[in-house]
Amino acid sequence: MVFFVITIFGGLLYRYRWKIRYLYYIVKSKHQGYVKHLQVDNHFLYDAFISYADEDETFVHWTFLKRIEEEGNIRCCVHKRDFLPGNDIATNITSAIHNSRKTVVIMSHSFLASDWCLFEFNMAKMESIYSRSSENIIFIVFIEQLSSKDLPLNVLELVQSKSYIEFPNDEYGDVVFWEKVKETLSM
Repeated sequence: MVFFVITIFGGLLYRYRWKIRYLYYIVKSKHQGYVKHLQVDNHFLYDAFISYADEDETFVHWTFLKRIEEEGNIRCCVHKRDFLPGNDIATNITSAIHNSRKTVVIMSHSFLASDWCLFEFNMAKMESIYSRSSENIIFIVFIEQLSSKDLPLNVLELVQSKSYIEFPNDEYGDVVFWEKVKETLSM
């Protein structure tokens, strides 16, 4: 009987692991004063939290942020610049997602190989489900060609049901790409 109860309890913990982690970090952050819910009449501290792998840093800082922040006047949160020193990384991630209107996922092979990137993706998914009444806050930007077999099921599910955008390889597509990204993040 004890083995059965432990097995059921373990299964429930595994099934709801992301929700439990999300709730844990939100409660911990609010208790310690790190996360202040800044949403007042749909105003957030940031327009977007940018989730990316360190290997994609050049694209994010020299291309993406230049176009989005400087030309689009959109306030972005990136971990190298905006995370608070002294806080643990999970608290910083949860706080950044919670205080941003959208989460932009810069999808690449490096992103999929990073545990922290997948943690950010799952925390953004939990934020959209539990704190924002299933509002879609995740915006995926593919900067590499990835087949559906390369994507984890939770990412593939979101790609198939929500919108995403691919970084173009031509001049005309480049103009349309940046306008669509700015438009999405301005909403």
